[in-house]
Amino acid sequence: MSFGVFFAVLFAAFLHASWNAIVKFGVNKLQGMVLLSIAHALIGLMMVIAFPLPDRAALGWLAISVVLHLIYKTFLTLAYQNGDLSRVYPISRGTAPVIVLFVSLLFLSDSFTNWQVAGVFVVGFGILMMAHGVFANDEQRELLPYALGAAMGTAGYTLADGIGARLSMQPSAFIGWVFVLDASLFTLWAVAFKGFDVLPKQPRIWALGLAAGSASVGAYWIAVWAMTVAPIALIATLRETSVLFAVLIGVLYLKERYDKTKVWAAFVIVCGVVMMRF
Repeated sequence: MSFGVFFAVLFAAFLHASWNAIVKFGVNKLQGMVLLSIAHALIGLMMVIAFPLPDRAALGWLAISVVLHLIYKTFLTLAYQNGDLSRVYPISRGTAPVIVLFVSLLFLSDSFTNWQVAGVFVVGFGILMMAHGVFANDEQRELLPYALGAAMGTAGYTLADGIGARLSMQPSAFIGWVFVLDASLFTLWAVAFKGFDVLPKQPRIWALGLAAGSASVGAYWIAVWAMTVAPIALIATLRETSVLFAVLIGVLYLKERYDKTKVWAAFVIVCGVVMMRF
């Protein structure tokens, strides 16, 4: 992995944590995800118009990706309704890179050094350390099944998008279609489930939602492009360092709980990222 790809994915990680914080900050979490999806659809439509169609070989992976993105969004919305950003985010993201690594080793041709494999596990362990309070102190334990469901969705769509983007010959077009289809279906589901009240009336809420959606598109666009030039598992792991940014935002701006475990977890994550450079 080149330094350019490395730092581009770190920037994507910052963007990813930022949009999660915006969604968590809002009172209505489903409304936040709907606004996020509307932004996805609008930007995705522009990408679909701007880039050639993806190769037919990628269409099956496109369909799988859309389903898994919907599963991820649904579980993440429910998790944020039951827990803090600094707890939900580490659990929902921490286990996904390890799952992606196992699948990559078994079924993909991506190659890894021993240091890189160890780095993936170290980063995953550090991320899960961030969620220590849930397991040790019965803290908001009801969020666990939803956060783990989001983790499974994350691992699944990461693999589907990485493979699909490689086969598509047009990664930007592929991810544009993912955004359009996923966002349209999720928005229609939300309106059918909650009615048009799920759409906000205040311009400020619309602005926040569209800002979150723009950050989300930028973050994932960078990540999917990186998966076409570097091993999927390494990009997935590096992307999940966004948990560091999420915890900082949660503690500093959302006034969530802070403890020494998070400091040690941050140190472990940084060590894992360094190991992945070898």
